Amino acid sequence: MVKEITKEDLQLDYGDLDYRNMDGEDEIVGQEMALEALRLGFMIDRPGYNIYVSGDESTARMSAVKREVGKIDGEISNLFDAAYAFNAKNPKSPLCLVFPSGKAEQFQKGLDSLAEGKTSKEELKATFPYNKIAHFIDLLPSKDENANAYRLNIILNRKDAKRRPLVIESHPSHDALFGFAEKDVRDAHLAYNAGSYQMASGGFLVLSAEEILAEKGLWTTLKRYINMSEEAMTSSAVQGELIGSIRPYPIAKRTKVILIGSDDTYDMLAEKDEQFLRLFKICPEFDYQMERNEKNIRGTVAYLKRNGKDLLPLSNSAYQEILRYSSWFSEDRNMLTTQLSILGDLENEADIAARKKSKSEIDGEAVKEAIEKRGELASLTEDRINREIKDGEILISLEGMLIGTLNGLAVIDRGLASFGTPTVISATAAPGNEGIINIEHEAGLSGGIHDKGLLILEGYLRHRYARTFPLSLYAGICFEQSYGEVDGDSASSAELFALLSAIGEIPLRQDIAVTGSVNQMGKLQPVGAINEKIEGFYNACKTSGLTGKQGVIIPMQNIQSLILPYEIEEKIGEGMFHIYAISSIDEGMELLSERKAGERGAKGLFPVGTINRAIEDGLKRLYASSQKN
Repeated sequence: MVKEITKEDLQLDYGDLDYRNMDGEDEIVGQEMALEALRLGFMIDRPGYNIYVSGDESTARMSAVKREVGKIDGEISNLFDAAYAFNAKNPKSPLCLVFPSGKAEQFQKGLDSLAEGKTSKEELKATFPYNKIAHFIDLLPSKDENANAYRLNIILNRKDAKRRPLVIESHPSHDALFGFAEKDVRDAHLAYNAGSYQMASGGFLVLSAEEILAEKGLWTTLKRYINMSEEAMTSSAVQGELIGSIRPYPIAKRTKVILIGSDDTYDMLAEKDEQFLRLFKICPEFDYQMERNEKNIRGTVAYLKRNGKDLLPLSNSAYQEILRYSSWFSEDRNMLTTQLSILGDLENEADIAARKKSKSEIDGEAVKEAIEKRGELASLTEDRINREIKDGEILISLEGMLIGTLNGLAVIDRGLASFGTPTVISATAAPGNEGIINIEHEAGLSGGIHDKGLLILEGYLRHRYARTFPLSLYAGICFEQSYGEVDGDSASSAELFALLSAIGEIPLRQDIAVTGSVNQMGKLQPVGAINEKIEGFYNACKTSGLTGKQGVIIPMQNIQSLILPYEIEEKIGEGMFHIYAISSIDEGMELLSERKAGERGAKGLFPVGTINRAIEDGLKRLYASSQKN
């Protein structure tokens, strides 16, 4: 059944919470499953348990990594020093010597004593009984032959470290990640400068997945280093990567690599790189939204208090408005956004609005003003489109009834801002066997999802009408005065309404715009950006003049997404604007045509005078004409 949304339906219930005196923990909010997966990845010290942290920007991915690393007990960190040393057998391939924390400098002093004749090789080997040390000492040439052979290139000195290292490489390149060799230094072991991968040995290296993939060859090299590090822990014969003309031995300690990237990048790597899932077995996924419950409200409030320590205090009404905006941003009345920095930005902007009016606190009106200001600053394109509609440059009817024409709703993105706007969808039907022609596709302006939506319409016509005769028509569907690419299936219901109108010669109301995806059974499915679409059509109607009859048809499932500007709520309460939620194409056609849809009777026929009878008769006429032609 059709449901008309009331002003009361749109209001959010905040309860009687006292946000100003609410306590909240200093923690990552709403990401329990991701944090559990992240902790598991840190606990397992085995090959392949590197970590890919996925999710949207501003979902606290980096903060969570830093925080969880900080909780790791220093006693299990196994800290060590590392130094590159002269390799008598292959001077171009420096040995990598690993020492307990703080011992590399002591070994350098021991080498100095050996060079000066104060210590023997046997005494030095007995003092430092570590891996490769004895082999290195036995092969040392005399000091006169090569004095630099007694000098270490200490690349890791962990004598003062308290826990495992966390290295965040913000500008990854081959040199920055894996080191480079200085050209004017003669001895290879002294020429080598370590990169962040080596500096993170025994600890954690954090990288941006997208930046790694953007640098040619860097992803391939990173995988080789991960594999070499593992091999070096079990074999002393493994060779390192060539750095210039130098091939240093890898450090025989595991570097746990943490890639931070998007879900799309993860899916691409998992599908196209056969090594990826073997090397990155843990994938904490940070969600963009969380339940609107008291725990998450407390966490959000705690963040706002931390963010606002240098701002005016927030009143309870301000907290309510920010939480309302949080639900709007997550596109769900029952959810909050986990992208808390977005809310922090709003808090800062509301502080400016409050100070301009010499207020002692940020109240709800200041938050509303900040939200409105955001809309105003991003409204240039929207205002221009609405003026063109009013002036007749864009041919859109906002009243009356037309055949084969309907107002759909599109969303235009402009950087961080987006807005909805009406777009005319037209359909024609004639005899033929070509089926439904997607004019956008023929012009190269249709994306794959939009193409799929058009194919679904043919399935609906066959399922609903063409049961006893072949579907035979030549129909064209077009987004009028649209010159950019069209994608997505949120206009498929509007396209179907226009097509059915053309086939059955049924006039449709032009004062109602439509959004919603449709399946082959004629059931409507929810779409995104519903609030922007409704607001966009409202603004177009407001610019041209509200009549009290204008409104929007949305899928029933999108009711839980409705969080609209207060102005629209008031106009709905006054009966000047309308929102209708429907579940099926029949319900929508009844609203748009102001006629009964009709159901098949005992003989399998739709009643005379109904919408569905007119459509089925129209398809039969098209088939008969096609046969004659």
